Amino acid sequence: MILCRRLASRVQYPSSPIPSTRTGITVEVTAARAGWRYLHFAVRQVVPGKPWTHNTGTQECCLVLLAGCCRVTYPSGKSGSPVTLTLGPRLSVFADYPHALYLPPRTAFSVTADVRTQLADGRAPSRPRTRLAPRLIRPEDCGFEIRGGGNATRQIVDIIPPDFPADRLLVCEVLTPAGNWSSYPPHKHDTDRPPGEVKLEEIYYYRFDHPDAYGFQRLYDRRTDRTVTVGHGDVVLVRSGYHPFVTAYGYNAYYLNVLAGTRRSMAASDDPRYAAFRAWPPPDARVPLVAPPVNRSSREAPRQTVD
Repeated sequence: MILCRRLASRVQYPSSPIPSTRTGITVEVTAARAGWRYLHFAVRQVVPGKPWTHNTGTQECCLVLLAGCCRVTYPSGKSGSPVTLTLGPRLSVFADYPHALYLPPRTAFSVTADVRTQLADGRAPSRPRTRLAPRLIRPEDCGFEIRGGGNATRQIVDIIPPDFPADRLLVCEVLTPAGNWSSYPPHKHDTDRPPGEVKLEEIYYYRFDHPDAYGFQRLYDRRTDRTVTVGHGDVVLVRSGYHPFVTAYGYNAYYLNVLAGTRRSMAASDDPRYAAFRAWPPPDARVPLVAPPVNRSSREAPRQTVD
């Protein structure tokens, strides 16, 4: 729903529904359109009998299943023999943990849907000397963290965290109960000063569990301060400044974060005026909104996560 080329200039990117019988794009933001160096983002619908065929070119790609079930076929290794992997089923982002697939540069692939399927497609250019391989990300491979407290409690589901073998891409899902705050305390990642903060381009892709639901995202720095309304299917692009979010009372919110920069880190700086709120009260008992798989891989969730 919003793009910020600079914080003072924003353009909204609402989702455009397409017929349920057609394979195509519902929303897309290219790096060129955003005035960015790295991130490309789209949401695609794939329907039975009408596959989507593509090549990653010079970019790495992460396909995140939002709803449905599909099969992705790509050539494997030196033999070039085809590999077919299944993503799903996933009823919705509010019902099930994510299925995803990481694809490195120069990978030709085809997506065939078993039912009407929606995929988020995040990409970033990959450095030529980086050796990467396709990798299926199952629900049990994804992270689980309850973050915050009180009415700033939310659920973090890491898909491509900093320790994942990728070049630039970082991906996570955030589920926020009705009336709660996320990305709080307000934080930013627009300055390269590791380890405390790194510069990242970031996308928020929103879904809500009811068509009438909405939320507000504030984007501000020392020069500009604006608040925008977000609804189901909207995309917010954040390049600079702090960017907290709150969902209105009554309906739960979801957003997919896709980030890219020059470092494999999600380090961010809090607005110092609100940083003390990290002394959280007990968490909201409604979280988790989506239970993690019982056989989830045992690994610690990354501590430096943008949410």
